[in-house]
Amino acid sequence: MQVTLATAADRIQSPMKIGTTIRAHRLQKGLSQGDIEKKTGLLRCYLSRVENGHTVPSLDTLSKIALALDLPIAQFFADDTFGHQFNSHKLTDDELRFLTQIRRYSSNLNESDRKLLLAMVKKFAATAIR
Repeated sequence: MQVTLATAADRIQSPMKIGTTIRAHRLQKGLSQGDIEKKTGLLRCYLSRVENGHTVPSLDTLSKIALALDLPIAQFFADDTFGHQFNSHKLTDDELRFLTQIRRYSSNLNESDRKLLLAMVKKFAATAIR
């Protein structure tokens, strides 16, 4: 019986993992914390604290966030979530903001323009002074 309880406990994500999962899904959808604030009524500073694992949201709050992200609430407790995969790269907040902006602006581009943009980024990266 102890094995079952330990296994169940291992499958439930810690507040930090829930927060990083929320952040990953938010960024995947090209949304800012301000966008979630508008959809949920939750303050942006509160969302930041949740995403950084400093605050544990209630189920009611998680439900609001899930609705804003168009996700089932169970996604925040899943063992193999996008957030776990996404956060294995350990991007800085500046990198996350930059990628969010790129995603937001590139969503209006056609496929040809996206390929051109990617080629330009690769060229800049290859010639960047480190």
